[in-house]
Amino acid sequence: MAEAISAITGVAISPLLGVGGYGAVKYFRTPELNRPNLPWFAQPWFWIPALSIVALCFLKDTAGTALPTALKKPLDVVETVEHKISGLIAAGAFVPLIVMLHHELGNQSASLASAGFATADLTWLYNIIAVPLAIFVFAIVFMASNAINILILLSPFTTLDAALKGFRTTILATVAGTAMINPWIGAAWALVVIIVSYFIAGWSFRLTHFGLVFIWDFFTGRSQRFQPGIANKMYLSRKLNKVPARTYGKLSRDEQGKLILHYRPLLVLPQRTLELPEGNYETGKGLFYSEIVRVEGDSAKSMLLLPPRYRGHEDELAKIYGFTGTRDVGIRAMWKWFKELCGFKPQPQLAPA
Repeated sequence: MAEAISAITGVAISPLLGVGGYGAVKYFRTPELNRPNLPWFAQPWFWIPALSIVALCFLKDTAGTALPTALKKPLDVVETVEHKISGLIAAGAFVPLIVMLHHELGNQSASLASAGFATADLTWLYNIIAVPLAIFVFAIVFMASNAINILILLSPFTTLDAALKGFRTTILATVAGTAMINPWIGAAWALVVIIVSYFIAGWSFRLTHFGLVFIWDFFTGRSQRFQPGIANKMYLSRKLNKVPARTYGKLSRDEQGKLILHYRPLLVLPQRTLELPEGNYETGKGLFYSEIVRVEGDSAKSMLLLPPRYRGHEDELAKIYGFTGTRDVGIRAMWKWFKELCGFKPQPQLAPA
């Protein structure tokens, strides 16, 4: 069971690498005559392609620091999709199998029966309790790991991307390493990872949902067929009145003209409302996604994050909500600042005579 805890935690951190690596180790540790009877994840037809894809991702990350952000981000999106798909496969096909393989309740019952004790087969009870619990543990650790992928998508700096990937790889390496040294130490460290993942589950869930919407809009080119309306779905970009960042809701104006965000905690709980502070608002134009910012003097604070579907519709949003205008934010703002620093300032438009 200690080995199962470590295996489930490691696979949740990086599903394709975890399942492929676990299968490869099991394959080489099994006598050659017994290898045809191994589970699917320990067969070469699975773990060789799986580890090959992981190697390609590693090469992408290694060369990523030298690639322009505009070229690297689409590859990060592809890797995030792979991470989610492999996570779903692991949750449904790998985790239950690992839990049952590590149990061996039938062998224990046989040993007790041979000692003269009457026993009952309680495998069904074990499966009812242990399998859902294992899937729950996998889910919260997977969401925490997936949140790192989303942070990489949101990050405008390739060096930060590499640091985030290195952090996740280090956690995975320590889980696998401690389990190889001693199963009990490995299980104890895996439990620490599980507990931390549990306490940040809400944050991970909101960030994961943002990533799903981001990827969907990116791959489907939704901005080309999207038109903003009176109330539009977006994310809170900072904690406000105890409402956490990246809460998903609809922004609209009430009868008094105040900006109101209507949202449901965890997307399914009863609807609540959040009133945004009054001030001078503008729509921020970003390279990959845009924002709604609150202007205070020469600074602008991000208040709401807009999914990629809103790219190209910033001026329309400003008119719908009565904002004072638009401005460049994120990488676009940095590029504009750099051009002006180099003396390439935009030429003023002359009024016709």
